[in-house]
Amino acid sequence: MRSLSVDILKIVLAFFVVFLHMHVLRDSYPFLSYVLVNGLFRIGVPVFLIISGYYFYYINDFQKLKKWLVRIFILYAVWSVVYIPFWKEKDDYTLNILFGYHHLWYLIGTFFSGIILFALKKTSTRLLLLFILLLFCCGYIIQFLANSHYFTGDLDSALNLFPTYRNFLFVCFPFLGIGFLIRKLELDVKYKPSLLFVLASVGLVIFEAFLNYKVFDLNKRESVDLLFSLLIACPILFVYCKNLPWKTDSKILASISTAIYLIHPLLMEGIYKSEIKYQNLAFTMALIGASLMLVFINKKLKYLL
Repeated sequence: MRSLSVDILKIVLAFFVVFLHMHVLRDSYPFLSYVLVNGLFRIGVPVFLIISGYYFYYINDFQKLKKWLVRIFILYAVWSVVYIPFWKEKDDYTLNILFGYHHLWYLIGTFFSGIILFALKKTSTRLLLLFILLLFCCGYIIQFLANSHYFTGDLDSALNLFPTYRNFLFVCFPFLGIGFLIRKLELDVKYKPSLLFVLASVGLVIFEAFLNYKVFDLNKRESVDLLFSLLIACPILFVYCKNLPWKTDSKILASISTAIYLIHPLLMEGIYKSEIKYQNLAFTMALIGASLMLVFINKKLKYLL
């Protein structure tokens, strides 16, 4: 049986990613938009990675790893081809292929971080945790230097490229590793965080976004992917949902969440650059309909989700 609560969480997280890419409320309520887009909604991808890392624990031989990698790579290749028409002329095609176009960075990042995690599975918990924290801190420092524009010229431009800090090493591996350790140490069995504790940890994410906006005065129009509070809030949120007793034998919700994640930029590009009235309503209806259609088609093709 699957965890229904985790599958519902995936749907919520998928919409967090959608809202993030929409930059909700940026023009009407810039401060509120910032703490949502660069705070609350940033919970989405790390929790997805933690969930993947939790189940990666069961990949204990090379054949299972090979099957896991092939599935992710096919998914990445298929959707990379789908999005080729949207690659801008100024985009570096090599970077798009190696690090993923737009939201597809998550897939190729998971691919490479899975290889690293498999190689380190038998290392001690303490050493693996040290790698996780060191790599995350490296990514955070690079991102902070980029967002604060500490340097100038070519170095500043290089630091502000998303793949410099938002990649398999500094984002995907740490959170994939956290999920793996939760399963290895059975933290989801030993600890049962309360809803109040979950809300408090999520509040930390929003508070850190507030600090970035008001205290550190980071560029208000630039993305902030890495927050230290995510290392606390994301594992707690996952463990809380994992402990809820709701079960299901269907994976349709998980498939829908994947479909929402993969297709939403395609629909955003078509709808928000058109003359359609009631664009938000049109986008929402199109997203739900297209996601359900993808789930149905995937039952026949097996390579879309």
